[in-house]
Amino acid sequence: AVPGAAEVGSAGPEAGADTGRVAHGACEAGAVPPDEPVVDVAGPLKHRLLIAQGHDCPTGYAGAMDALSAFSPATRSWFERTFDGPTPAQELGWPKIASGAHTLIQAPTGSGKTLAAFLYGLDRLLEEPGEGTRLVYVSPLKALNYDIERNLRGPLAGLQADLKVAVRTGDTPQKERAAMLRRPPDLLITTPESLFLMLTSRARETLTGVRTLILDEVHAVAGTKRGAHLALTVERLERLTGEQ
Repeated sequence: AVPGAAEVGSAGPEAGADTGRVAHGACEAGAVPPDEPVVDVAGPLKHRLLIAQGHDCPTGYAGAMDALSAFSPATRSWFERTFDGPTPAQELGWPKIASGAHTLIQAPTGSGKTLAAFLYGLDRLLEEPGEGTRLVYVSPLKALNYDIERNLRGPLAGLQADLKVAVRTGDTPQKERAAMLRRPPDLLITTPESLFLMLTSRARETLTGVRTLILDEVHAVAGTKRGAHLALTVERLERLTGEQ
């Protein structure tokens, strides 16, 4: 995928639990190497409780790292006014995403992983609004795309972001598709099939500047033909953008 991409999956509280694969933004060495792309918040409860209480990681890792340090002052200020603090998915995910590494966030529903995936990309978009499509969100669940669009209104309003958001699915009218060609959105919300069609048409030129790709609900297509097709589409996008 594209550097800074966040692949977001859902998992039950015990899914994938493994002390050797628990990443933490405060950890500088230990169970997960610095380049480990997997963020799994389903690790041991003791680990999470000790960190929440301000202790060092039980496996002996050093110090605390402020997950919000990756953001601009305006974005950080908005987050601190709006929320009590980062969730584990956000605290673990943001340092990885900000490093430019491909990142997989595996966490239960309601853990804040969607905002974990989006906020860093939105923060970067604030620096270059109107410069074309820079962030693409892909979900195999078409209905979820419209929910995401609605859920982004709050952060965008709070950040006073002058960003254009568009949804492209099989139901998008031709008039709206033509408008996207004339003025590409800063943030595109789409499906695997629609992204493929864009990459094999004139619309591909609107995607040359993409810097962040978010793949949601990956468990819904992993191991299927649809998932294999999506993987090829991501490879096409990678080649188009020149990012790896």
